[in-house]
Amino acid sequence: MAERQIIKIAIDAMGGDSAPDMVIEGVSRALKMHQDIEFMLFGDQAKINPLLEKYPNLKGKCELIHTKDYVRNEDKPTVALRNRTSSMRMAVDSVRDKKTDCVVSAGNTGAYMAMAKVFLKTTDGVSRPAIAGTFPTKKGTSVVMDLGANVSCDADNLVEFAVMGKIYAREVIGVDNPSIGLLNIGEEEMKGNANVQGAAQILRRAKKTINFYGFVEGDDLFKGTTDVIITDGFTGNAALKSAEGFARFMTDLLKEAFKENWLTKLGYLLLRRPMEAVKQRLNPKVHNGAILIGLGGIAIKSHGGADGEGFSYAINVARNMVSHKLNKQISETLQKLHEEVVESQE
Repeated sequence: MAERQIIKIAIDAMGGDSAPDMVIEGVSRALKMHQDIEFMLFGDQAKINPLLEKYPNLKGKCELIHTKDYVRNEDKPTVALRNRTSSMRMAVDSVRDKKTDCVVSAGNTGAYMAMAKVFLKTTDGVSRPAIAGTFPTKKGTSVVMDLGANVSCDADNLVEFAVMGKIYAREVIGVDNPSIGLLNIGEEEMKGNANVQGAAQILRRAKKTINFYGFVEGDDLFKGTTDVIITDGFTGNAALKSAEGFARFMTDLLKEAFKENWLTKLGYLLLRRPMEAVKQRLNPKVHNGAILIGLGGIAIKSHGGADGEGFSYAINVARNMVSHKLNKQISETLQKLHEEVVESQE
């Protein structure tokens, strides 16, 4: 029997609103789910060592690299880039130097993206990395990207995102032939700006490589109309924040409604099981772990406000990305797409 390959994950132990406590808890939870992972933790040993003692399952599975420096939420990316001894920078550098297979951080998003872009570069064939995440839908789960890495995108960027989204949905979500939709202001072919129109024209010529559905609208995000939805980072981030805000609003609204009187409280008791199922579907912890896809190394961004359970899901995403060798597949698929597009024009 072949020996199981160990995946080594770099952890920015000081990143996140409740770090390092929630980070170490998340590491422990992730290790209970997967025995094929080990960790290199970067952070203040005086704060981390007592936490490691609370989780016996981490013994022999974590290497701690001491640093007191860390990136604060208010730090500008330009400042963070110059600090070589921050926990975030050292974690990213470990991937660049091939000491670890991937990195996970819940720290400053702007600084993290800047470091990942500068020090991990982009994978072959990709001009810009993008943030990919998952949305719950009526049919299961959809991949949505870009969620904020690129405020504006041209047609070629959107086509690259389509390829990256396809590979992510196929290998990590498990969809055999993911359908791809371009987010637009209407489904009609004549609608949309020049970049969206240009991307659609390219994707229509690559039928063998991409299962292109066409244009989708905002209400398709939760219908599950397509397995992957592509847009620029400005629109994607606005959609993400709107969805998260609406989910919190509905949860608070239902809580208040069920507290109104004894009849509504009785109604809650009768509906508790299906309500809990709905709550779990919308739980942001389960969908935590946005990937900076298209980089030369794998970098996963956890929500800054995540708890230990949420952080463990981000680690799970990182582990899956490494095990499926997504970067190699992205480069190969982009090459096939370009060849198919060229052939269609001859």
